[in-house]
Amino acid sequence: MATTTHRVFNFSAGPAVLPVTVLEEAQRDLVALPGVGMSVLEISHRSKTFEGILARTEQDLRTLGGVPANYQVLFLQGGASMQFSMVPLNLLTSGSTADYIVTGGWSQKAVKEAQRVGAVHIAGSTESENFSRIPRQDELKLTTGAAYVHFTTNNTLFGTEWAHEPSVGDLPLVADTSSDMFSRSIKVSKYGLIYAGAQKNLGPSGVTLVIIRQDLLARSSKSLHTMLNYAVHAENGSMYNTPPCFGIYLMGLVMKWALAQGGLEAIGRINERKASKLYAEIDRSGFYRGTAEKNSRSRMNITFRLPSEELENRFVKESTAAGLDGLKGHRSVGGMRASIYNAFPEEGVDALVSFMQEFESKNG
Repeated sequence: MATTTHRVFNFSAGPAVLPVTVLEEAQRDLVALPGVGMSVLEISHRSKTFEGILARTEQDLRTLGGVPANYQVLFLQGGASMQFSMVPLNLLTSGSTADYIVTGGWSQKAVKEAQRVGAVHIAGSTESENFSRIPRQDELKLTTGAAYVHFTTNNTLFGTEWAHEPSVGDLPLVADTSSDMFSRSIKVSKYGLIYAGAQKNLGPSGVTLVIIRQDLLARSSKSLHTMLNYAVHAENGSMYNTPPCFGIYLMGLVMKWALAQGGLEAIGRINERKASKLYAEIDRSGFYRGTAEKNSRSRMNITFRLPSEELENRFVKESTAAGLDGLKGHRSVGGMRASIYNAFPEEGVDALVSFMQEFESKNG
């Protein structure tokens, strides 16, 4: 039985909307897991119960994403920001160079941390164009024999997304997929390492997913601090220390929900339809203006401006009052941002489109 009487449409960039059925199942299990007699928040991470939760979560994640057997799945902490350091600490070996493709604020932060570790080469950037688009393949200047090539698949601040992975030959491709992981089909075998903070499409904040090809674990030096070492976490099945148990449990529920939707192909079609509705309204009259070039537009974070900041402030105030929460753009770029991740309901997009039409009729 549903326990929530009213929910607003949550357009927040993250922590983001979760499936209502997941929240309701977690609510039922919060006091006592069936047959266990204690809360999922209380069980030992060394118990058979939690071992089962962890194993099911990993298996469902592997099934959903088609993760090959020669990849390790790690459930870590510290968010994507911790991975900005862990990636170069583990993969940027002495005397080598790491290539970074810069498409927004988060990739800039990743570069900053990598530069603390070793040599970094900017293989491509659209900073001079205010990150309004994704670099073209012919613009990328890759380093021969680079330790890896890092890119951010979706840029929440600027509303851009890679339609396809950059072509890097035999170089290990490393991706920060925090804001579009499992939003469409993915071929994991194209990557050396994938990481993502869970709080957009995978679960709650507090869990970081890392998928790493096993051969790359050999690069993790034994001199690394233990908690920063991928090999240590892999050897211990993500349980060297107490993992984020409740977050992993919730991620498991989200994986089960995603499989029930028909998997990533079905989810991708839904996400494309949701984004297309909103972009069609942005492009309809000229009152609203998209900030990303059309061939670089994100399906997860739709960014747009209004004719004036005064109208933008009014739009935020009135949309919030109408039950459309979280539409104010990031403080560093301004404007509007509608984040419509996997669990965001299509009726919420329809409600926003209707509001936009009404707001334009009154203020256009």
